[in-house]
Amino acid sequence: MTRIFSPSLSAVDLRGARHLLTSQHSLPGIPVALKQSIDLRTSMDGKYKEIAEELFSRSLAESEMRSAPYEFPEDSPIEQLEERRQRLERQISQDVKFEPDILLRAKQEFMKTDSATDLEYMKEQSETPDLQERELVTEKEYQRVTISGEEKCGVPFTDLLDAAKCVVKALFIREKYMGLSMQSFCRTTARYLQELSERPLDLDIYEDEIPETTVTADATVHPPVSETHPYENQDPASTPPDMGYGCMMVDGVMHVYTTRNTMEKSTELDLPYPDLQEYIADMNVMMALIINGPVKSFCYRRLQYLSSKFQMHILLNEMKELAAQKKVPHRDFYNIRKVDTHIHASSCMNQKHLLRFIKRAMKKYPKEIVHVERGKGQTLMEVFESMNLTAFDLSVDTLDMHADRNTFHRFDKFNAKYNPIGESILREIFIKTDNYIEGKYFGHIIKEVMADLEESKYQNVELRLSIYGRSRDEWDKLASWAVKHKVYSDNVRWLVQVPRLFDVYHTKKQLCNFQEMLENIFMPLFEVTVDPSSHPELHLFLQHVVGFDSVDDESKPEQHIFNLDSPLPVNWTEEDNPPYSYYLYYMYANMTVLNHLRRQRGFHTLVLRPHCGEAGPIHHLVSGFMLSENISHGLLLRKAPVLQYLYYLAQIGIAMSPLSNNSLFLSYHRNPLPEYLSRGLMVSLSTDDPLQFHFTKAKSYWLGPNYIKEGQESNDIRRTNVPDIRVAYRYETMCEELNLITQAIRTDELETIEEEGSLCMGAVQAEK
Repeated sequence: MTRIFSPSLSAVDLRGARHLLTSQHSLPGIPVALKQSIDLRTSMDGKYKEIAEELFSRSLAESEMRSAPYEFPEDSPIEQLEERRQRLERQISQDVKFEPDILLRAKQEFMKTDSATDLEYMKEQSETPDLQERELVTEKEYQRVTISGEEKCGVPFTDLLDAAKCVVKALFIREKYMGLSMQSFCRTTARYLQELSERPLDLDIYEDEIPETTVTADATVHPPVSETHPYENQDPASTPPDMGYGCMMVDGVMHVYTTRNTMEKSTELDLPYPDLQEYIADMNVMMALIINGPVKSFCYRRLQYLSSKFQMHILLNEMKELAAQKKVPHRDFYNIRKVDTHIHASSCMNQKHLLRFIKRAMKKYPKEIVHVERGKGQTLMEVFESMNLTAFDLSVDTLDMHADRNTFHRFDKFNAKYNPIGESILREIFIKTDNYIEGKYFGHIIKEVMADLEESKYQNVELRLSIYGRSRDEWDKLASWAVKHKVYSDNVRWLVQVPRLFDVYHTKKQLCNFQEMLENIFMPLFEVTVDPSSHPELHLFLQHVVGFDSVDDESKPEQHIFNLDSPLPVNWTEEDNPPYSYYLYYMYANMTVLNHLRRQRGFHTLVLRPHCGEAGPIHHLVSGFMLSENISHGLLLRKAPVLQYLYYLAQIGIAMSPLSNNSLFLSYHRNPLPEYLSRGLMVSLSTDDPLQFHFTKAKSYWLGPNYIKEGQESNDIRRTNVPDIRVAYRYETMCEELNLITQAIRTDELETIEEEGSLCMGAVQAEK
C-alpha cells in the first residue's frame, strides 16, 4: 500500500526510523544487539571462480556486448515539466496591480500550500519590500512518499535476504579497498555497514586530511586568493628533508626500505597494498554477483522504484523547491561554483580560441624555430609554407577538429581530430608539453583558458595531462613545463592520465616489459616524496595534482583474462596489451603504497578516477567499483542493474559527457544521465575535452562550513542554490534503501538466535 504523507499528517522523522523486517515465518521478539559475526553466505558461495571465468570468457568471445534485458525506459516528460514551470512563473509574475489576495491564491494553487498558516506566511513574505534583509527559513517539511506493509520491496523475504547479503558483501569489498588506499567512502553507507561489521570501520580515514575550518556560515563565498605565485621565490631551506629511504619495484608494486644501501625484507617499511590473490578472489565474487538472476531482479525493481519515487517527489514538491530557490537573493545557476572534473588539457579550448591563437602566433613568432625535421630546424612560417597555408587561409573548417558522425564508434578517427588541419606536426607544436619549444605555445594557450576561468569567477576545472610511462624523465619534463611557464590558477587542479598503450611502446622497442612502464610512472613519485630536493620542480607541481586517470579506447577487444595465472608485470613481454583490470590493479596498488608514504610525510594523498564503462565489457565497471573513488562516463551501468544499484548505494561519483558520447558511442537521446540523476546516482555534467573538487579549504567557502555533514544539515542554499527539500529527499531515500538491506540481514540473524535459543532450551528441558 502506498501512502502520501503531508507535514500536517505526520511528524515522524523518517530519517531516524528503523524497523526490523519480519518474514512470514518469524516470531515476535525484542530486537537485540548482534555481537557475533553476520552470516553473508549465499547460494553462490564456492562457485565464484567458475562463474567469473565463464563470464570473462563470454566477454572475450563477444566483440560487442549485447544489450541486457534490463534496459530501462528512455523517455521522461521533460516538456511537461517545463510547461508547468513556465506557467508558474507567468502566474507569479503577474502585474503587481492585482489584488494581493488574488496573487496569493495563484501562488497557493501552484505551490500546493495546504494550510492557512502557509497562506499567512506567504502574505507576510509578499509584503516584505527588501529581499536582501529577508531571513532564510529552512524548509524542514515537505510531501513524503513511503511504502507500508510487511514486504515493502515486492519480493519474498527469502529473495530479499539473498539479494541483501550479496549487496552488503559487495559494499564491504569496496569499503575495504577505499580504506586501504585512503580514498573516500560514503559516510552514510559506512554507518549502516558498521552495524553489520565485526570490526569498527575507520570512518575518519578521508576526513583526517581535511583541516579544521575557520569559515563561518555567513562568510564570503570567495576563498582567499594567494598574493604570491606558488612557483615563484621558493626558499630551498623550506623544502622538507630527505628521509634516506630506498625504493625498489618487486612484482609490479613499489616497496620502500629504511636505507638505500640495504634493500631487503628486514629493512622494508610497513606500507600496505592489496594482495593479488585476495583481489582476484574479490573480483570473482563481484563478477558472480552481477549475473545472479534473483539479485538482478531485486536491483532492477529497486531502481524502478527510485525512478518512480523521484517523479512523485517532483510532482508534489517541485513548486516548493522552486519557491525556496527564488527566496535566495543573488544566487542562481550561473553564479554558483561549478567544477568540470572531466576535461582534457589538450582540448580544453574551443576551436575558435585555438584558431585565434594559431593566427596570433604566426604573426608574432614567424621566425621562431619550432620543429626539427631531419636534423634541420623549421620556423613556424616554414612549417605552414610546407602545407601551402597562410594565416588568411585558416578557418574553423580548415582546422577540422570538430567531432562529427564519422567518429561514431571510430576511436581512431576521434583521436585524429586532435591534429589541427589533420597534421600531427601542428598537434606537437601547439598542444604538447614536450616538444622543441618546451611546450611554450601550449603553456600560453592554457594560461589564456585559465584567465577566462578567473574572469568568470564561478567556473573551475580539473585538467588532465598525460604521463605515458615510456621514459623515467617524463614527470620532470612535465613539472618543468608547468613551473617554467607559470601554468597555474586558483581555478585549476591537475589530474594525470596514463594511456593504456603498452603494446604500442613495446612494439616500438621503447619498453621491454610492463614493469618498466610502471617504474617510469611511479619511481619519480616515490623519489620526490622521500627526498623533495631530488626533483624540486616536481615537488612544487605535485602540490596541485589530485589524482590519476586511466584512458584509452575501452571498446578494443581484450585477449587476456586477468587471474592468478596471468604473468607478473616483469614477465609481461607479450605483444598483446594487458587487460583493463590488470592496468587498474597495478595503478591502484602502487598509488596505495605511495599514499601511505605521503601521509607519513604530511603530504596530500592521491585518488584514482579512471575512464570506465564508456564501452567494452562490463567487468571494467567492476574494477572501477572496487578500486576507484570516482569514474568518468559509466554508460554501461544502464545495462547492469546490480552494478547501477551498487554505484547508487556507494554514491560513487560519475562524471558524464553526453555530447562526447554522442560523437563516439551513444546517441544523445539515449544517454542515461537523466535516468541516473532521477534514481539518485551521484552524477555530474562534464565536457570531456566533476563530483567533488579537491580544494577542501575552498569548498568551505563555496558550500559552507558544514558541507562534509550528512543530509540537509550539510546544505547552505545561499551558496549551493539547491533547496533543502531536495537534499533531505535524497538523504532520506538513500537511508531507506540502506535500511531495507541491512535490516533484512539483522532480522535473519535475530531469527537464527531465537531458533538456537529455542533448541538450547528444548535440550535442557529434555535432560531434566
